[in-house]
Amino acid sequence: MSRPVGIAGFGHFVPKRVIPNEYFTRFVETSDEWIVQRTGIKERRWLEDGEKPSEMFAAAAIKAMDRSGVKPEEIDLIILGTVSGDMFLPATACIVQNLLGCVNASAFDISAACPGFLYSLIIGQQFITSGQCNNVLCIGGEALSRIIDIHDRNSCVIFGDGAGACVLQPHDICQQGLIDDVYMGADGSGWDFIHRPRGGAAERMTSEILTEGSHLIRLKGKEVYRFAVAKMEEIIAWASEGIDPDDICLVIPHQVNRRILETATAKIGIDPAKVLINIERYGNTSAASIPILMSEAQSDNRFIKGKYLILAAFGAGLVWAGARVKW
Repeated sequence: MSRPVGIAGFGHFVPKRVIPNEYFTRFVETSDEWIVQRTGIKERRWLEDGEKPSEMFAAAAIKAMDRSGVKPEEIDLIILGTVSGDMFLPATACIVQNLLGCVNASAFDISAACPGFLYSLIIGQQFITSGQCNNVLCIGGEALSRIIDIHDRNSCVIFGDGAGACVLQPHDICQQGLIDDVYMGADGSGWDFIHRPRGGAAERMTSEILTEGSHLIRLKGKEVYRFAVAKMEEIIAWASEGIDPDDICLVIPHQVNRRILETATAKIGIDPAKVLINIERYGNTSAASIPILMSEAQSDNRFIKGKYLILAAFGAGLVWAGARVKW
């Protein structure tokens, strides 16, 4: 059994707390001008103390289900892409399932960093096309403010918190958002480009690790930049192949860095007006960036029936993913 898969609707949620660039000047040598020039970020949203990532993920999911006209008990499966859930064990998707009241749903997490939402989308597609599920809730969300080193200038200014979600259904039911093709890959030789060096199960957690902060995010900026430009260009070129440029509605890339996005899309000749960017307001929200963009675009009626959406992301692993969606 093989069924085409569509996207019934999107939803997103970002915390109320706004962190402007000036906030970081008390911790590291930086400035608003320096951050904007190198990243395009002006502010980002962070959870308040006491707020949980699972609550944010659930809030995005509720909006996606409402927009899709699906009740919690109708969800068959929840797939959550995140590297910053409530805890290592259990899967935060199970906590979200309980918060939502999706009593008939299976649930699991995907650890794919920034392409986490696209990985969840691609996996969810398989469950519907095989006939095993009819309603799959895909979530991409991060609370990266909880795992950054506020004294590391290379990374602390980049990341924000947020969540986005969508409901997948057989295309003959939702009759929109046809997932036309997908693309995935990995290169583990670059595992240390973006990583948390310690704090996993390779060794016991110690006071030394906590003191030196080696359980927090570290990244190699120059290596990431070079890889990102090449990979973004590759994914967008793959998704665009054989399509008339006029039939491309929007390019929706992971919000890694404004310069990377502008450079990669310019090399392919994509009209800048078709490239969605909101990094100036939210920063890099990792797995949440693409579904937040898509939720905002759907709210603004940016999707055109019969036109294509091109989705592209890369991240720690190194891993990458792309999708071509015909709305």
